Amino acid sequence: MGAEQSKTKGKGKITAQDKAILDMKVQRDKLRMYQKRVQVVLDLEDALARELLLKGDKKRALLALRRRKYQEQMIRTTDDQLFNLQHLMETIEFSLVQKDVLFGLEQGNRVLTQLNKEMRIEDVERLADNTAEAIAYQNEISDVLSSNMTAEDEEAVLIELEELERQEADRLRLDLPHAPQGALPDHKVEEGVADEAREEEPINDDEDMQLSRNEPMLA
Repeated sequence: MGAEQSKTKGKGKITAQDKAILDMKVQRDKLRMYQKRVQVVLDLEDALARELLLKGDKKRALLALRRRKYQEQMIRTTDDQLFNLQHLMETIEFSLVQKDVLFGLEQGNRVLTQLNKEMRIEDVERLADNTAEAIAYQNEISDVLSSNMTAEDEEAVLIELEELERQEADRLRLDLPHAPQGALPDHKVEEGVADEAREEEPINDDEDMQLSRNEPMLA
């Protein structure tokens, strides 16, 4: 009977592997939730970049796009990392990869905490403000991005900025009024007025002289 109780306790015990699998599932669920919520922020940053370009503020438009690129990269990297951890636990004995799995989960938690901070809409609005506080925040964000983005990411953002400029320029051209096409409308009223004007033209000088000779002289 003691053996049976021991076996039952062994079945109910949560192992390190069980906990790691549970933590990974929790992280993936949180990441999916953050992806939906961060998408709202990403869309706002895209709209802000377009608005700033129209105002001629290319510097802050670039900052909004850099921040957006960094957030997208954070989500993609974390998703790939969680997928790799799941693959490790499913294909390799857990005791052999336990250290790597636990380290990966710890990193994932840090990224998820950072993503949670990135979802504030008011931070997007601060990118467009001209107050001293907002400018200090923009400089801080720029420094953080410079130390966390690769040269390839920075180049991709510049290409995206050029594409946005082209799109906005095309949109402005489409919004401009177009010159009328086809033949001009008939101006019947004007032609009628012109005919009346010709009918009322004054008589010529010869007729004036003839009338003057036929008039009696005053005494």
